[in-house]
Amino acid sequence: MEQSITIKIAGKDYPLKATSPEMEQLMRLAAETINQKLALYDAKFPDKTLVDKLSFVALNETVSRMSFQKRLSSVSEEAKRMLSQTSSYLDSIDKK
Repeated sequence: MEQSITIKIAGKDYPLKATSPEMEQLMRLAAETINQKLALYDAKFPDKTLVDKLSFVALNETVSRMSFQKRLSSVSEEAKRMLSQTSSYLDSIDKK
């Protein structure tokens, strides 16, 4: 069930649709995170435009996401390798 919600980012309201209560919570947390990071950039770079600061937030979040995806891929590959080794080990035990 879709629910209409309003999210505020950088002082501007955005009407959105949340497809579930979990999605609504994630959207609200994401907006809060954006606003917190924006406040940090506001304090650090008071002479920069809002567009510049939002670009910094977007860049920071994208780099974090890409780093997480890279680590997740590495862990997934390690898990596959360990599963293969475990299967080989168990197969060798069954043949004895």
